[in-house]
Amino acid sequence: MGYSAFLILTVLLSVASAQFIPPYTEDCRADMYPPKGPTYRGGVSWYTVDLDQPPSKRWTPLITDKKTELVSMVQAIKDLADMFVPIGRLTELVDLTLPLMASTLPEPFGDELKGIADVSGIALGEIVLFNIFYEVFTVCTSVVAEDTKGNLIHGRNLDFGLFMGWDVKNKSWIISEKLKPLVVNLDFKRNNQTVFKSTNFAGYVGMLTGIKPHIFTLTMNERFSLDGGYIGILEWIFGNRDGMWMSFLTRSVLEKANSYEEAKALLAQTKLLAPAYFILGGNSTGQGCIITRSRLLSLDILEIDLKLGRWYVLETNYDNWKPPLFLDDRRTPAMKCMKKTTQANISLKTMYDMLSTKPMLNKLTTYTTLMQVSKGNLESYIRDCPNPCMPW
Repeated sequence: MGYSAFLILTVLLSVASAQFIPPYTEDCRADMYPPKGPTYRGGVSWYTVDLDQPPSKRWTPLITDKKTELVSMVQAIKDLADMFVPIGRLTELVDLTLPLMASTLPEPFGDELKGIADVSGIALGEIVLFNIFYEVFTVCTSVVAEDTKGNLIHGRNLDFGLFMGWDVKNKSWIISEKLKPLVVNLDFKRNNQTVFKSTNFAGYVGMLTGIKPHIFTLTMNERFSLDGGYIGILEWIFGNRDGMWMSFLTRSVLEKANSYEEAKALLAQTKLLAPAYFILGGNSTGQGCIITRSRLLSLDILEIDLKLGRWYVLETNYDNWKPPLFLDDRRTPAMKCMKKTTQANISLKTMYDMLSTKPMLNKLTTYTTLMQVSKGNLESYIRDCPNPCMPW
């Protein structure tokens, strides 16, 4: 074994062992809610997206407010991509291929991206690149739980930026830190009535986290696979466009589905560009599931089943019937905290406590969202994980 290979193996084994050793892991947290202390960076501002406006105009108020932060974020992505793409090829991709790609996207997404480019002054190809990144680099923890009264609570940590530029001085991921000022809550309205709500990143038109008030809640987690998002994106560029972008599907479901069962069917049956986990919560007892997707079909649907003692479903980024990657076991400590919490005590407060516990909270965590479908509520908080903290 060469020295480089030995060094890499040593680092990986060190990380793998550290995730189970304090202070990189910890006892399940308590009394973290309402959010406070060093793990809480701040609240999230609300904006309205008016679906009655032309697609090219819907995002103008938000992008006007967040232009500086979006410019900084896109530049960071370009700088990172330059490290992996041969000299000259990134310019060719961003300036020639990706602007053409915007016109191939299903309505209304292409026109929305063009509108964002116009308002921000950022090249259209760069806005498309910003949106593509979320199809392949999202790492998360999502939970749907039912309390003893039949109320469903949905929580998630959105972790983003894995292997995307480590800042040695500050011990943080560059892209994760650039994203935090872009976190926003969105109220999508039609005829001045709320259609759905979402926590999102300014400049991104797909949906990763959302609620259709009083009907269902939905989050999406990346599913790692050799037949992953890169393949689907390349197929799209070369003209094979019969699959749906993951985050476009979730937005379409939030906008158009009118029941938990309708949402579940669309998420399970629609052909995708990339594998995914869809975590869906409804408004009646037993309505909570994890839909494990390949690009072509549903591989498994794990549902809340109180008769079997399954009062919650929990997903990180690994198939529920397989052990998680030894380098990244957030599932075991999360389930430990859920067991300690018990169904009798699950609430927004205790859900936030679990999501505030390392390693569910880690250096990639940008925000935590809590949703309660019966009340139609969505609340989100920008997070920090002070040192020492796992990089993922």
